[in-house]
Amino acid sequence: MARFNYGGQALIEGVLMRGRDAIAVAFRHPDGQIVWASEDLKKGLRASRLGRAPFVRGLVVLYETLVVGTRWLIRSANIQASAEGIEIGRWTVAITLTITMGLAIGVFFLLPLFVATLTTGGVQQDWVQHTVEGLVRVALFLGYLALIARMPDIRRVFEYHGAEHMTIHALEAGDPLTTEAVRKYPTAHPRCGTEFLVVVIALSIFAFAIVGRQSLEIMVVSRILLVPIIAMVGYEILRFGARYRSNPIVKAIMAPGILVQMITTKQPSIDQIEVAIVSMQQALEADGETVPAGSETPEREPLELDADARAVAA
Repeated sequence: MARFNYGGQALIEGVLMRGRDAIAVAFRHPDGQIVWASEDLKKGLRASRLGRAPFVRGLVVLYETLVVGTRWLIRSANIQASAEGIEIGRWTVAITLTITMGLAIGVFFLLPLFVATLTTGGVQQDWVQHTVEGLVRVALFLGYLALIARMPDIRRVFEYHGAEHMTIHALEAGDPLTTEAVRKYPTAHPRCGTEFLVVVIALSIFAFAIVGRQSLEIMVVSRILLVPIIAMVGYEILRFGARYRSNPIVKAIMAPGILVQMITTKQPSIDQIEVAIVSMQQALEADGETVPAGSETPEREPLELDADARAVAA
């Protein structure tokens, strides 16, 4: 069994697995072949002792999810679009990432504040505004997930999300990485990014309540500046919750994160599980770990990267 807690994320027709020192990605190419690539992560802040310190490591993982993960998400879209002669440039990746982060902060942190301020302006009790803001944030989050889950392309991403979790479950249980072994595990996982978002939203309600009712400008700035701090604390809570999930109290507290995964993960097909297995095997090899004995070895080919992609992965 690997000595590191592997994580990952779903891509378009693919899966990214994040290991100790590297990530690996695997995609189902439009021609049906599985292609894979790996990227070294042992650089920058992650390579330092500070990058592995509690709380700071949460920012490192957040960066890898937002920047590295989004880059590979766009690249996975490029692979699928290549069959139609379409290519998404690197500037598109940067612009998409910037817009995505801006919209996320605006919709899930600032919009609830504006709604609560407008609807509770005549109420003296501060807790009313904080309660309304929290309820609006939760409603927006769940509504957004439920809405996009109805889109066929996003549903396939959620199926790959399920395949990613099931493969990680199999690795952590010491099972060989075979489709038969992976299929018996649930699609939800206690270290999921969805659960992290649920923790962040819950923490934001308490954090913004501490700030209290101030001028609108101060409350807006506080929502923006507290996001990384909330993410740092949320990551540590997520790790703690995953480690002690057998405790009934911890299990009950973290249960909403598992329930929300009923939206963000779906039961995958055998073909999708094979892609997740390839991604995990390549991540293990990139980390110098041993692939569990008896694992399947689906056919695969290295992904041909362009010059810009090779420079980033080097």
